[in-house]
Amino acid sequence: MLPLRASSGASPSFIALVAAKDAPEPVVLSAAERAYYTAAFEQQIVATYTQARLLPAGLPLETFRKAVIGFYSLQQRGAIAASCHTVTIIDFGRSSTQERFWVVDMAQNRLVHRSLVAHGKNTGADYARTFSNREGSEMSSLGFYVTGETYQGKHGLSLKLRGVDAGYNTNALSRAVVVHGAEYVSQDFVRQHGRLGRSQGCPALPVTQAPAIIRTIKGGTVLFANAPGSVLYHSELLKLDQALLAFAQLKHLAVSAG
Repeated sequence: MLPLRASSGASPSFIALVAAKDAPEPVVLSAAERAYYTAAFEQQIVATYTQARLLPAGLPLETFRKAVIGFYSLQQRGAIAASCHTVTIIDFGRSSTQERFWVVDMAQNRLVHRSLVAHGKNTGADYARTFSNREGSEMSSLGFYVTGETYQGKHGLSLKLRGVDAGYNTNALSRAVVVHGAEYVSQDFVRQHGRLGRSQGCPALPVTQAPAIIRTIKGGTVLFANAPGSVLYHSELLKLDQALLAFAQLKHLAVSAG
């Protein structure tokens, strides 16, 4: 993780881009709307999952579904633009020796990138087990982020992240949790040590893949870090009705009065 200070955080434009309502209005759907929107929503998830070949890529369907619910919830809250179609998923339930980082284009139902990714050194050895939002913890943080601007740091091209999941990752900017490349994220390192190297909390990527991935996901896309099954994670962003409303608006769905 890069040694940035809180004062070198996101620009005002970045903050404005991702600022969600702290207490959004509750979404109220009729029974007919909920049934209709849910059917279309679940069909879309399965279609994207199948066409993007996410099962052979190692991404569990339920993990992908959670990421999509959060993605649309963030659209509903105004934290990302309606034109955003990129979601990045990290599954911390998988070994660090496995690819557990995926970038999906939901407009084209396409897997754009897949990669190894490191977790924080106090989060675990091979498997990620302990997470924190606390300054100085050197742990990874769970939940939903919105990507910001890039910069050149000691690890080369790097990408700022804003944590937007209350109680889980909202100190990401002040902790300088960023996406960057690192030499310790490689199959060579795995062969020598039996696991990836670890960061100070950043989702570090292979040096050879990091620049292309960063350019794909920069500037207001969603990143979701999924918890392993042994760790409790309950987010307001996983409430289905708010996601259904954003999805219905995007797809121009309507329930007939008759």
